[in-house]
Amino acid sequence: MASAAGSASRVLRVAGPVLLPAIAYGAYKGNAVGAIESFFTGPGRTSRIVALLVVLVNWKSMPFAWTVRVWGAMISHLFVRKYHTYTPDKLFQPVVSESHVSLLEVDYNIHKSNSTYFADLDVSRSHLVSHLFARGCQALANNPTTKLVMNPSDVSQPAKGRFGVMLGAVHCSFKRELQPFQRYETWSRLLSWDRKWMYIVTHFVETGTAKKGQGKSKGWEKRIFATAVSKYVFKIGRLTVHPAVLIEASGLLPERPGGWITVDSGLATPAELVNSDGSSEAETESVWDWRRTEQERRKGHEYAEHFAMLDGLHEHFDAGERITLGRFALG
Repeated sequence: MASAAGSASRVLRVAGPVLLPAIAYGAYKGNAVGAIESFFTGPGRTSRIVALLVVLVNWKSMPFAWTVRVWGAMISHLFVRKYHTYTPDKLFQPVVSESHVSLLEVDYNIHKSNSTYFADLDVSRSHLVSHLFARGCQALANNPTTKLVMNPSDVSQPAKGRFGVMLGAVHCSFKRELQPFQRYETWSRLLSWDRKWMYIVTHFVETGTAKKGQGKSKGWEKRIFATAVSKYVFKIGRLTVHPAVLIEASGLLPERPGGWITVDSGLATPAELVNSDGSSEAETESVWDWRRTEQERRKGHEYAEHFAMLDGLHEHFDAGERITLGRFALG
């Protein structure tokens, strides 16, 4: 019954916008029901129904669908839903989004085109950041009042400018192909952060994998289609905001001696994470304190720092020294 309700909800979510013009026209003419009935029974109904089916099957690849998916996620979490009251132990937990492979996403190998993964990543990241850091985003958007970030030129005044979130880079590693119409889930979570960047990891996995109780020892890796790492930078005007400001304003950082924003990278030394008896704070206490948060961040940073090093490839562009093989249309 729940499955049927879920299917009906998806149909209404997709068919609703498709039929909206017909409904609006019918309302304008004073006969919305008649307009919808004419759509399915009037002259030319076959072509209209076929066109509707094509749109329903490929709705996520239709014009402006990406905009609706991304902005829909942000509006839903930032303006419609109530802000969460998560505690710091939820900082590295994932959000899950479900999707499917539409026909317009299929390439000549008859599986989901590699390029289409990046549109799904946009949506998945939008859900994560807009949901998990909604309180911080709202506070930074109102920085003149909250004064979370001060003007470096005049520390008595808050930084001025619009709050923005910008994508710096994405890397995606493909493991298994996705077939036409196959359903899948994206699991996005915070990986790490440094003085400038917030790193997010996203896994494309088989739908319902977590419900099947599959652990790594039972073939979990066989259910992963791809893994991606993205990095975000947060701005107020042209001023870069330390990611810890956003995270702390969202109520997701435990108190740390000296604070989370330091003059260095902010990464604690191994000695700071170990108690006098040689054990870590995470091993001796059940409470999620700053050491546990820092340990999780350090684990993710082992991957993030290698990803960040790829920025150095910009310096390897040497158009003045190499002879081009030819110039061809990009298409």
